[in-house]
Amino acid sequence: MHPDEIARNMNGVLRSASTGRHEALLPSPMIQNHAAFLHVLDDGALLCAWFGGTLEGKSDISIFASILPLGSTSWGPPQPLSDDPAHSEQNPVLFSAPDGTLWLFHTSQPSGNQDECRIRMAKVVRDPSDPLKLSAQQGRYLDLPRGCFVRAPIVVRDDGAWLLPIFRCVQRPGQKWNGSHDTAAVGVSLDAGSTWRLEDIEQSIGCVHMAPVALGADRYAAFFRRRQADFVYRAESVDGGRSWSVPHATEVPNNNSSLAAIRLRDGRIAMICNPVNALLSADRRASLYDELGEDDGRPDADPRGGCVPVWGVPRAPVTVCLSEDGGRSFALRLSIEEGPGTCLSNDSTDGRNQEMSYPWLLEGADGTLHLAYTYHRRAIKYVRLAPGWDSAARRSVT
Repeated sequence: MHPDEIARNMNGVLRSASTGRHEALLPSPMIQNHAAFLHVLDDGALLCAWFGGTLEGKSDISIFASILPLGSTSWGPPQPLSDDPAHSEQNPVLFSAPDGTLWLFHTSQPSGNQDECRIRMAKVVRDPSDPLKLSAQQGRYLDLPRGCFVRAPIVVRDDGAWLLPIFRCVQRPGQKWNGSHDTAAVGVSLDAGSTWRLEDIEQSIGCVHMAPVALGADRYAAFFRRRQADFVYRAESVDGGRSWSVPHATEVPNNNSSLAAIRLRDGRIAMICNPVNALLSADRRASLYDELGEDDGRPDADPRGGCVPVWGVPRAPVTVCLSEDGGRSFALRLSIEEGPGTCLSNDSTDGRNQEMSYPWLLEGADGTLHLAYTYHRRAIKYVRLAPGWDSAARRSVT
C-alpha cells in the first residue's frame, strides 16, 4: 500500500482478513510509527505502545499508546506518554510490577547518538472514568551509564530482583556511534527500580535486543538481534538470571533488526522475527541514521575490537518460529506477512520504505496469539490469530 492509503486505514478497526485472523492499523497522528510493544492489562484489555514522529532520531519522536478493551472490535485513540522536545524517545517497554503499578521504560537520546542515550522510567495511570485513556508521569532517568538501550520487558528474579535486558551502545571517544561496539547486559534493581547496577554479558559484541524467556527450574534462554546481520544468537542462564552463558548462533537468520520471544502455554518457545540475513540479500545502507542530515565532524567509530555492523538488509517477511527444545532449534515456521521489506530509507511518506519489522507477540489465556509490528514505518499493524493458529506452521528446510 502507498503511505496515503495506509494513513486512510489507520483507524484501529479490526477487520477479518481470513478465517481465524483479524487485523488493524492502529490510529496515530504521526507520519512515522515504529517499535510496537504489547502488554495485557489487569482487566484483560490489550495495550500497545510505540514511538512516533517524523523520523527516527528526530527530537519530535515520542511514545504513544492505544488500548483494545477486552471484547472490543476497535483500538482506542492514541495517547501520548512522553514529550521531551530535546530528545528522541524510543523503544517503549511496559511492566506491571508485583505491587500492581504499571511502569513505562523507554530510551531518550539526542539525535542519532545512541551512545548518549538514557533510560527513563515513568508510572502509567489509567483513567478510571475512561478505560481508553492513559497518562504517564514525567518519570526519571535510571542511574545506569549513558548508551544503555531497552527493548524487552523486565524479568522478576526468584529473590524479587528486577532484571532489565539492556544493550549497550558503547561510547568511543572522538568517534560517532555506528553500532560497532554494542554489547549485551542486564540492569539489576534490588529495590523495585529505585537504583540499578549493570551486569555485562561476556563475549557479546554485536548481540543486542536481549529477549529472555523462562524455561522453568531457574533456567532462562535469551535471544539476540545481531549487528552483523548473520543469525539470531542464544544464551542461557541456569541460576535464575544471575549469570549467562556466552551467546552462540542459532540456525535462524537475523537481519540486524528486532525480534521477540515468549514461552507458550504448552512449553514451546515462539519467536517472531524477519528470518533473513546479509547472506540472502545484497541491500545495504550507510547507517541507521544516515537520513538525519547531521554531520558533527566526528568520524564513524573504528570497528577494530568490535564488529562491522550491517544495515539495510530487508525487514520482511514477518515469521513466527517455533521451538520444542528451549530455543536451540526452530523447526516450525508460520509466515504472518510477506513483502519486499525494503528499508534503505527510513522515510515514511514517499513509499520507499516497505519494512515489516520490530514485531512483538503475546499469547492469550485461550491460546489466541496477538502480534504487532511496524508496517512500512507508516503504521503499527496488529494481527490476532485464533486458537489453533500453529496448525498452519510449516516445517523449515534449513
